[in-house]
Amino acid sequence: MPTVNQAPAVTPAGGYRTVFRIREFQAVFAAHLMSVLGVVIAEISLTVLVYRLTGSPLMSALTFALGFLPYALGGTLLAGIADRYPARRVLVGCDLVCAACAAVMVLPGTPVAGILVLRCAMAFVAPLFQGTRSASLGDVLGTGDAFVLGRSLLRMVAQSAQLIGFGLGGLLLTVLAPRGAIALTAAGFLGSALLLRFGTRARPARAGAAAAPPMSVGAGLRAVLGERRVRALTLLFWLPSLFVVVPEALLAPYADGIGAGTAALGLLMCAQPVGVIAGELWAGSALSPRTRSRIVVPLATAAPLPLLGYALRPGVAVLLGLLLLVGLAHAYTLGLDRMYVDAVPGELRGRAMTLLSTGLMTFQGVGMALAGLAAEFLPVHVVVTGTAALGTAVVALLFAELRSAGRPAGGSRDETGRPGK
Repeated sequence: MPTVNQAPAVTPAGGYRTVFRIREFQAVFAAHLMSVLGVVIAEISLTVLVYRLTGSPLMSALTFALGFLPYALGGTLLAGIADRYPARRVLVGCDLVCAACAAVMVLPGTPVAGILVLRCAMAFVAPLFQGTRSASLGDVLGTGDAFVLGRSLLRMVAQSAQLIGFGLGGLLLTVLAPRGAIALTAAGFLGSALLLRFGTRARPARAGAAAAPPMSVGAGLRAVLGERRVRALTLLFWLPSLFVVVPEALLAPYADGIGAGTAALGLLMCAQPVGVIAGELWAGSALSPRTRSRIVVPLATAAPLPLLGYALRPGVAVLLGLLLLVGLAHAYTLGLDRMYVDAVPGELRGRAMTLLSTGLMTFQGVGMALAGLAAEFLPVHVVVTGTAALGTAVVALLFAELRSAGRPAGGSRDETGRPGK
């Protein structure tokens, strides 16, 4: 029986174009695009629908928040499924669950309470889907540079969806009722399920995972985070996200404080995502895998530093440049991805990727909440400046811990991703 580690050998010579030549990845990419746009359209449509049904701003905001709150619970409880069952079966199952939830929301008789429960169900399975898909990229693309570029492309789609998805959703709501827009979400998830079912190969469960006895939640967390190097790398994904979301969370009050209008605020909200996309495109297209590994430490450490410019209370033009720089520094993620997949055992990759995406979403939510709390007592520019200094110090400490953890178990790479001696 073939193992899941048997993947096509993909050379990185053509960069992103080489990845797109793989037929299976084309299906994965198209499915990702459909489901992400469906989620974004659902978020704005459900918010409008619940507000129209209840007239309550609180209920409308709660509908949006319920897209995040069950995420940590679902990612923690369901992580083991990603390795114990064939990836295609898990991915198609998650898409069908979300399609069914969205379809029930469309029914005129579905009460508000039912809509909120269905929203929670969709968010509950989301981390399992994302973790399984990330792990399955190793089966489709191998675990070398093609894997890194594939993950980068999926991240860029998610960032782009934030830029155009809400605008597209708002445009749809000018010609469709909210339930009609949600029907498109159901169709998007169904289309994603069909693409994954018929566009990707059937593979067995991850090697060794199906035969092993099921792990408890605690044992699963220890299996992934118990190894010192993997734990340090995981925190290097999680903790920076806590600091980088702070300026986004506080852009509205800061813009109001400097007298910027709503048009300027919209432009500023786009700056960081645009920088992230540009940084990843540059790193994936122009840099070799070795160079990407070398820039991880300096770029990750320096990423929060442009936010120190908040101390001078900059205007819109300068602030736009600072936020773009923060986004551009996100190019280090490609090298960090490679270090992470090298460090995680293959039989735990699905669980590890699920926990990784769960932690990212959770820490972003925590960062936004803490930023809002701090801004109740301190000026916004002071909060962001302090966040930049603290974030830089935390990242530097994490890299020191990673260096102390030494090379991966295989001894093939050091903390910068270069071959070990």
